[in-house]
Amino acid sequence: MNWKRAAIAALFAVPVIALFAWGFTKDPNNIPSPLPGRMAPDFRLPVFSPGEAPTTLPVGDTVHLASLRGNVVVLNFWASWCLSCRDEHVELQQFARRYEGKPVKFLGVLYNDFPAPAINWIREMGGQQYPSVNDANAHTSIDYGLYGVPETYFIDGSGRVAYKQTGPVTDAILTRIVDSLIAALPASGAAAPADSAAHVLAPAAPGSKGTL
Repeated sequence: MNWKRAAIAALFAVPVIALFAWGFTKDPNNIPSPLPGRMAPDFRLPVFSPGEAPTTLPVGDTVHLASLRGNVVVLNFWASWCLSCRDEHVELQQFARRYEGKPVKFLGVLYNDFPAPAINWIREMGGQQYPSVNDANAHTSIDYGLYGVPETYFIDGSGRVAYKQTGPVTDAILTRIVDSLIAALPASGAAAPADSAAHVLAPAAPGSKGTL
């Protein structure tokens, strides 16, 4: 009978509709990362943009992530073709200037791009306070599980990833995370032992795209 067929069809349709409804509540850009709580993948990458801070690095120098141990590291993956990278650039630069002299290092990593257009982009944006390095073969981006840009990784003094931000960072996010990681540094400024407990931060407030 028709009513039986309609009832059976409805029974099959309900789970499908529920699945679609659940999917619409999820942000497809907010992809969990396995890195927070683990040691940050190490790298050696060449500087293509030296930055404007007094501690600037010359073009062609190699940045070794492990050499920054003992400091908080803000690792920002970006590209000149990335529109969202423009949204965060001003706040990142202002924050880096404000935290100059504190135990925090800022480093840009160029993703899927070339130094020439990236340098032009930096000039158009009014400069960059800290150096940027070129991940020409994307090995570092792969090691960090990058899905796109911008993405920012916050690394604690022992070299572990404490937090990952997907999408543009804001001054509020930078302040909350960096202040927390600086406060967790040993008083001497030396790096915490490699086998110490990981400093993993709580998720950001609803609406942001930080992941643990």
